Amino acid sequence: MGAQITVVGLGPGNPGHLPLSVWEVLRKAKRLFLRTEQHPVVPWLKEKGISFETFDCLYETGRDFQEIYRHMAEALFREAAKGPLVFAVPGHPLMAEETVGIVLEEGPRRGLKVDVLPAMSFVDVICSALGLDPAGGLHLVDGLRLDRLEPVPGVGNIIFQVYSRLVASDVKLTLMEYYPASHPVTVIRAAGVPGLERIEEHPLYELDRLDWFDHLTSLYLPPCSGAAGKCRYPLDSLVEVMATLRGEKGCPWDREQTHRSLRPFLLEETYEVLEAIDQEDMYKLCEELGDLLLQIVFHSQLAREKGFFDINDVVKGITAKMLRRHPHVFGDVLVRNSAEVLANWDRIKAREGGKERPASLLKDVPRSLPALLQASSLQARVAQVGFDWPDYRGALDKVFEELQEVRQALSGGRKAELERELGDLLFAVVNLSRLLGVEAEVALCGAINRFRRRFQHIEERARQYGRELSSFTLDQLDAWWEEAKKVEQVEKKRNNFHVGRKPKRFSE
Repeated sequence: MGAQITVVGLGPGNPGHLPLSVWEVLRKAKRLFLRTEQHPVVPWLKEKGISFETFDCLYETGRDFQEIYRHMAEALFREAAKGPLVFAVPGHPLMAEETVGIVLEEGPRRGLKVDVLPAMSFVDVICSALGLDPAGGLHLVDGLRLDRLEPVPGVGNIIFQVYSRLVASDVKLTLMEYYPASHPVTVIRAAGVPGLERIEEHPLYELDRLDWFDHLTSLYLPPCSGAAGKCRYPLDSLVEVMATLRGEKGCPWDREQTHRSLRPFLLEETYEVLEAIDQEDMYKLCEELGDLLLQIVFHSQLAREKGFFDINDVVKGITAKMLRRHPHVFGDVLVRNSAEVLANWDRIKAREGGKERPASLLKDVPRSLPALLQASSLQARVAQVGFDWPDYRGALDKVFEELQEVRQALSGGRKAELERELGDLLFAVVNLSRLLGVEAEVALCGAINRFRRRFQHIEERARQYGRELSSFTLDQLDAWWEEAKKVEQVEKKRNNFHVGRKPKRFSE
């Protein structure tokens, strides 16, 4: 007989699932090699007097699985040159067995005859244990390769190779980019193996809290259907559009942009989102959030072209950060109120990446923030260590105090002093807003928008008379201003009447 390798599957772990044809080959094999001895069928083979060698030693010397499987295949080729052999692997020999793939591809080129005898796979027993019909849609994903083969939330997914708690943690973080944190996950260990089988359902966020993972453990995630099915809309199409615009045959304007040149647009889109929120216009908010998302994708594409990161890294990073910084939701930390949540957030942030706590409590407040936002952030930061008024009353008194100092600066006639005192007054007003639970930036934006609307009303009334605004008296302009305020009140009542009525869908 010429050089030959017969590859057989040992099934999912129950000796009763071993095909008769495979058993006959194992029983008669003069040279039998197992990929690993770590399989429930192996003790039974020993009881039956089956002799074998294993490649378990390679798992201790290889740098990664690809290197291990390559060395394993080379060893099989060397042994096959000495005579026919049988190579046995867990499960089905064509199901997630890279060594078998190498043997099938390269064996014939080396003059080897390669035969494959099938067996039940782990998928068969999982489907049986969970009552799944694969015809309804089933996607298989290697838990060690989720960065290259993504899950498909629209159908059931089996994630295999989840052999340790560490792997489970990485798998969880990746899956939470596709599924809600509370999505049910069935953890299956040693399916179909009497005495070893264990099947439990847990929410996704609890996955890495389990401590019974081993080489026979897989996960099943049911389809993300109904309302949950909307948990993820792929960004791929938008990313591809942006990549095309930046490509060789794309848009000249888009190709010229840099991170720095896009700064004004990022700021503009952010403020347009704020305006839509202030106007309580959900249709406009949806559109403006899309424009803001485009800026994020644009910056991610620029970074991708330089090899720094891409949009997937952005999403993965913020997902991991939110999980880390909410241990009271995704962990076992207990908090009593939102103040403790913020305190935990800052402590976790200080520990991330081995960072030391910043020299100043104020260091992490960006100087590029608009003045009102920066003032509010600074005040909130120092309030965490007790440098704050007990309540709004102290802040209100401070506003009056600063106003008096403005009056004194006015009487002095020195512009530099007046500028300083006006700054102190604004800072005090921001502090009062914070203690009253009002965002100063939002409040000022609202005042600006009201001013715009009312003055536009004045302009419209002047056009009705066919005259320039400057030709009217201040009393007349004030009268129209009051008229504009009354119009606003009428509109507000009309809007309140419609509150609670079901709006049209965005697609209509």
